Amino acid sequence: MRILGIIPARGGSKGVPRKNIKLLGKMPLIEYTIHAAKESELLTDVIVSTDDEEIAIAAEISGCKPPFIRPSELAQDTSTSIEVVQHAIDFFEKQNIFFDAVCLLQPTSPFREKGFIDAAIRKFIEKQSDSLVSVLPVPHEYNPHWTFEETQEGLLKIATGDAVMIPRRQDLPKAFHRDGSVYITKTSVIKNGSFLGESVAYIESNPDFYVNIDTMEDWKQAESLIIKLGW
Repeated sequence: MRILGIIPARGGSKGVPRKNIKLLGKMPLIEYTIHAAKESELLTDVIVSTDDEEIAIAAEISGCKPPFIRPSELAQDTSTSIEVVQHAIDFFEKQNIFFDAVCLLQPTSPFREKGFIDAAIRKFIEKQSDSLVSVLPVPHEYNPHWTFEETQEGLLKIATGDAVMIPRRQDLPKAFHRDGSVYITKTSVIKNGSFLGESVAYIESNPDFYVNIDTMEDWKQAESLIIKLGW
């Protein structure tokens, strides 16, 4: 299976200005994801998609020269990840280069266990699903069967639509949330405007590696995690 690894990195980050090239520990944030992707044995190719010349230079120094500079209209606050991925697919297909699937690797989740990307790809292939996402378990107190939504009358209803709340923690079904580390999707599904499709496989991440950098508080957490991981 031909799988394209895409690392999206726009220049206009606000929560942590210029975060993709900001030094985290000894190297720029984006370099952690580039290194993890380049270690993969199952990704056919790996690219950085960016609108920013400085990020492009940093990516090239890290061993992943961007094949294009992303159009500015795909680097706005309102731009979506799927538009970015569709743009990359179209770029290659115009050169008669085709991929069966795309693996999206966000720099804001910089820490991945060695071999994790390939483990995700193997499970994606094994399940023959439209997509695969990396996840972490939802703590039981936030399980959707124990959370509420507000009704139009200003009252509460169980978020799942259940009439009665499950009383025992032990009886709650497993629930997961996306951790942002890995997304894998068939190219045909992406072309139809979806990242998930109709069948979604999953792989559990190691929570010891989890951080999703959006704010300076997240950045400080990442700095602490580097020390904890011995990186």
